[in-house]
Amino acid sequence: MPRSPRAYWKGFLRLSLVSIGVNLYNAVDSRSEISFRQIHKPSGRRVNYEKVVQGIGKVENADIAKGYEVDADTYVLLEPEDIEAIKLESKRTIDLVQFVDAKEIDYRYFERPYFLVPADAMAGEGYAVIRDALRKTGKIGLAQLTIAGREWLVGVAPLGDGLVMEMLRYAGELKDPADYFDEVPTAKPDKEMVDLAVQLIEKKSEPFAASKYQDHYATALRELVQDKLKGRKIVAPHEERPQGSNVVDLMEALKRSIGQPTTGKRKSPRSGKKRA
Repeated sequence: MPRSPRAYWKGFLRLSLVSIGVNLYNAVDSRSEISFRQIHKPSGRRVNYEKVVQGIGKVENADIAKGYEVDADTYVLLEPEDIEAIKLESKRTIDLVQFVDAKEIDYRYFERPYFLVPADAMAGEGYAVIRDALRKTGKIGLAQLTIAGREWLVGVAPLGDGLVMEMLRYAGELKDPADYFDEVPTAKPDKEMVDLAVQLIEKKSEPFAASKYQDHYATALRELVQDKLKGRKIVAPHEERPQGSNVVDLMEALKRSIGQPTTGKRKSPRSGKKRA
């Protein structure tokens, strides 16, 4: 398989006293992402942005430094060599310090995947040992890695013949779900309806295959661009907006979903409120 010309990061993968050279490659193909450019409509030319300072005007890149704000409009300037002087082991080494079951990690923590590959032939044996040990135990190795201006929590797991490293979010980055789910009913739902929903889920269950799905929006957008290029007039189709006032018999809908015969009768709402 073709590999990116340059590794995103180079360093070491460590398991206790075992340390091997590894290279990190982005596992996401950003070329498939849709992006727009801002265009000046009268001229049809792309809008560019210049770096300016209020009261001074345009400035050169050589005169720009990173600044850490310590007070309103008060900054400590940091040169690249200042930042490079920060001594952190995680700048050079992915040190696997803890192992957890994959199912223990809430999927909200997963940020972005990277391929972790041996740096050379000498690293191959140790790399394979770590990969197979992780696969056999069903564990994900946790570490921290300083890259792209911050120290990330990362997880390392087997993937096919190699290892994948997932950048993880810290707990403080996630919002409290209780702030959003406080109005969810706390009463237990009807057992028969839950059983019907379980049957529906099992009926539609099959092994995950991402290739079955496509980005329909991207496809429609490319077709739209082709129509515009050919001078065709674009007319938005009429769409009926969902009506939230309809009373739906959940039991009947579940039965129809799994192909069970229904009574054909509609239950009235349990509350005394009038139908909209």
